[in-house]
Amino acid sequence: MARNRLFKLRNRLLTDPGFRRWVQKTFIGRWLANRQAYRLFRIASGFVHSQVLLACVRLDLFERLRHGPLPLARIAEGISLPAERVRHLLDAASALGLLEARAGGYYGLGMLGASMTGNTPLNALVRHHAVLYEDLADPVSVFANDGPSRRMGELWPYAAAETPRSLGADAVGAYTSLMASSQSMIAEQVLDAVSMRRYGSLLDLGGGAGAFVAAVAERWPHLALTLADLPAVAAIARERLDAKGLRERIRVIEIDAAKEAVSGPYDIVSLVRILHDHDDERVLELLATARAALAPGGLLLIAEPLAGKRPPGDLIETYFSVYLLAMGSGRPRRFEALAALLEKAGFRRIRQRPTPVPLITSVIVARR
Repeated sequence: MARNRLFKLRNRLLTDPGFRRWVQKTFIGRWLANRQAYRLFRIASGFVHSQVLLACVRLDLFERLRHGPLPLARIAEGISLPAERVRHLLDAASALGLLEARAGGYYGLGMLGASMTGNTPLNALVRHHAVLYEDLADPVSVFANDGPSRRMGELWPYAAAETPRSLGADAVGAYTSLMASSQSMIAEQVLDAVSMRRYGSLLDLGGGAGAFVAAVAERWPHLALTLADLPAVAAIARERLDAKGLRERIRVIEIDAAKEAVSGPYDIVSLVRILHDHDDERVLELLATARAALAPGGLLLIAEPLAGKRPPGDLIETYFSVYLLAMGSGRPRRFEALAALLEKAGFRRIRQRPTPVPLITSVIVARR
């Protein structure tokens, strides 16, 4: 109650124009006012920042500058745009740390831009966001769910499909390819967090195009590996695993994991970026399938971004709360919420394992 009264007093003062004018006459007040104004402006201008990044990716600027700075005229000529208009983009990108303005009218990579070079997964995600931005042109309609059909929902049709098993390759191909392109980042984080040395078999439930299980095969060649997904997705996985020479190494089965059982037992069942795509009821169905496939004492391995009050959980909660709503299903969860679902599904010894970059993914393990 005391805390609520403090919040009420704080907000009453901050909404009072006279109090704001008085505070800004003091040194500390000016500092606080400028800090709050800066934070609000960063939020208001965030869409512009994202579009600067998207323009740099679409114009391939980071790769063009990979081998060293170039003058404005050379950059403009290379992308066939007017130099004076390109200058605006380069200056904006420099202000964001993507590029750096150098002496003599040259521009080079900034630290953030350098991390984008050769990073196929990250570049693919940036390009993909254009679809989300289209849906968010009228953000209120996304929250009200009263607008036209959204492109994010078309990209990820699983939520609306009454019979996901019947989805064809044309329906699942785009999203499956997108997830596969970014899976290498996830796999590296997961495999650095969990040793699989003493296990004999792994089932990757909802394994998509097979990028994660292929990484497992490379890191732990002794494991017997199985990927399970919807028929159309499984077909894509077989094709991609065959191209990597892993068709005989990894078994691929067709299943709607929320409705059908998988014969086991397996020492490990992995769910990589699966649960946050679904609402609680379907999550419990997926966990039931995973538990039934595990050997007694077997390991459940979950990899997905976790929401939270502190960084990076605050960014994850903000981003995925909107992204998943536009997609049509799921929500970001904090560790406590996910642990409660795991306990309800019959799992114990639920732990979070540290990962090098939690913004990319967190890892949760549990035992049957």
